[in-house]
Amino acid sequence: MAHPSHLVSSPAKDKPKLKQRGPRRAIRVTGVVMLATLGIAVASTAANSFLELHEKSSITPYGDLVDVGGGSMNVYRAGTEGAQPLVLLSGLGTTAPALDFAPLIRELSSYDVIVVEGFGYGYSDMSAPERTVRNISAELHQALSSLDIGRPYVLAGHSIAGFYTLDYANRYPGEVSAVVGIDPSVPAVPINADTDSADSGAGINITKILSTIGLVRAALWVAPSLADPPGEDFTPAELERMRQMTTWNFGNAAVADETARIGSNAVALNGVTYPENLPVLGILASDSIAADPKWRETHENQLRNVRRHEIVELEGPHSLHWTQSKAMAQEITEFLQASAISPGPATPPAAPTEAAPAEATRGN
Repeated sequence: MAHPSHLVSSPAKDKPKLKQRGPRRAIRVTGVVMLATLGIAVASTAANSFLELHEKSSITPYGDLVDVGGGSMNVYRAGTEGAQPLVLLSGLGTTAPALDFAPLIRELSSYDVIVVEGFGYGYSDMSAPERTVRNISAELHQALSSLDIGRPYVLAGHSIAGFYTLDYANRYPGEVSAVVGIDPSVPAVPINADTDSADSGAGINITKILSTIGLVRAALWVAPSLADPPGEDFTPAELERMRQMTTWNFGNAAVADETARIGSNAVALNGVTYPENLPVLGILASDSIAADPKWRETHENQLRNVRRHEIVELEGPHSLHWTQSKAMAQEITEFLQASAISPGPATPPAAPTEAAPAEATRGN
């Protein structure tokens, strides 16, 4: 029996419509959270920028700026004027090299100690040309050529600066009397340059973003010791300034590019050795040797062709100059004296070839 059409119920008419609140509400909540996060980030960035400007205006910079390739590079000098020049180069990402080396500088007071802060370090410019070993060596040479110092000078490099002392000693052999490696990096193992982020400038520098919005400053405010070297060889004033300069310089463009080019720079130096007549001292950290059983062997292989070389091991971390400055200074002095390189009066300075002479600030 057929049912009358007016008795057939319509589901569309009989069931109430459900309001689609779920997706819209989630979108609104997400938008509010994003706006709040953006607001906090903007406020934090503004506060961080204000504090940085205030700190920089209230603290007298150490060292002296010299012109290098149109940019400004900071050079700090201490020790004995007219003595054997000894140039210190820092490890990768060291935010304030002259402060980082402070204990070692004090122990090397009989030398004319020169700390060159490359681009991206200390009070130097935070941006730079590509961080290839060729560019870094050329910039270092221009900076040193602008100074009134004796030649040849001793080059001492920590960590990644082992790449640069190796390249520099081969590009400018007449300028270098000896090399000292402070647990230096050795480009002994071939690295595929294709694995480098050599085009890092096109990517996102996350570390710089974290620094800019003030997260690095916040972390150091909560735990100031995060940026402090171990040991008791630094003054409270040095530690405080190192923390401040960490908030200024952390994650800058020059260091980001240098980090991205470690592989390609290693490939460029693979197979390169020091000149056989150049004295080379390698000071290795026990912690590095324990972490890498081939660490000492790699350094020995690099120096096999060098007639006057020595490798010594000191107890401590990769940054030996934080805790072993006295022992390091003794090893350096004994090695240089045995190599007929005295910390006494230096040879007359050669005429600068790439820039006008500049007087560097000493000891401030």
